[in-house]
Amino acid sequence: MHGKKDILLLATYGMEIVECGGTLAKQVKAGGSVQAAVSLVRPENREQVEKAAGVLGVKVSFLDFKSGEVQADVASKSKIVRLIREIRPEIIITQDPEHSFLDLDPDRREAMVLYLEAISLAARDWKVEECGNLKPHLVKSIYFMTPERPNCVIDIAEVFRLKEQAMAELTGQLAFTAEMLGKMVSAAAMRCLLTDYEQIKDVPVELGRALHREMNRAFHLYHGLLSHSSFVLAEPFRRLGRFELEYLL
Repeated sequence: MHGKKDILLLATYGMEIVECGGTLAKQVKAGGSVQAAVSLVRPENREQVEKAAGVLGVKVSFLDFKSGEVQADVASKSKIVRLIREIRPEIIITQDPEHSFLDLDPDRREAMVLYLEAISLAARDWKVEECGNLKPHLVKSIYFMTPERPNCVIDIAEVFRLKEQAMAELTGQLAFTAEMLGKMVSAAAMRCLLTDYEQIKDVPVELGRALHREMNRAFHLYHGLLSHSSFVLAEPFRRLGRFELEYLL
């Protein structure tokens, strides 16, 4: 009933499009416009991100920042401020600042400062002429995805298979996951998790797909059914600021 919203996702690597892909897909199905702007992506992974976004109905653009060089300088802020004023979204989704601080992915900490500064400046009379003479735009709601302390969840059971299909397009990410977890997790532990481990252990994309399938299901069950929710599979978010309700839910 309230799903028809215009949403902008500020993503650092592109994986975030799939991580909150259930929510995005539901908004698209409800008639909302959903766009994602990706700060960093390897050239060989760009097409994969576009395909994953396409599965979910999300329009994607690339900000083309350089790995290891993301910073909240004037040029970078201006690029995102202009984007926000062009799209004029009702909602912005981005990574949780607490999560990004402890996440050891490069550039996430700097990116969060950049995103939040740009969101703030987009609403003010800042560099209007330099940003295309577009009027300032105040974003009504900001949601942090995969937060350390969620305060709301979205039911994604009806689009969970769609989310898995989008994940399958990110073959570079799947292979990377297999490589990283292969260094962290013993073969014995892998066999406990994956019944077909021996058959796929030397095929990085298939191993990564199997690992993500197990992790994604566990994650969304934890935030759904296992959190004593009426939802079975759910994506968690933390909304910035108070919820404004006319009546109790």
